[in-house]
Amino acid sequence: MMTEGDPELFKALEPLLEAIGGDPIEPDDIESGDIALEWDGVVVGAVRLPPLSHALQLLVSRIETEMGASLGELDRVEKQIAVRKLDEQGAFLLRKSIEYVADVMGVSRITIYNYLNAIRE
Repeated sequence: MMTEGDPELFKALEPLLEAIGGDPIEPDDIESGDIALEWDGVVVGAVRLPPLSHALQLLVSRIETEMGASLGELDRVEKQIAVRKLDEQGAFLLRKSIEYVADVMGVSRITIYNYLNAIRE
């Protein structure tokens, strides 16, 4: 946890950090690529983003939270809704995302392609 700056600022950032999978970084630990947080003209910390390789897992986790269950526990209609939400967020632009989502949902790749075709038509 960061110790400098306004504690209310960091409390306010918690939902954002959770949503993007970012980590709060102390001012003395800031590295290249971290996003510095400036408060009243002073760098009070930073946010370190997760590697891009974790983006799909983060998107899936976010949808699971929104849907209130893991993707594998959803019924057919809920899985279609989840696929639509993932598609809207660009999840299927990522390499091997169809296979990953199919595996998490417990369905075949063909099922995901069918859901996407129905959504996009």
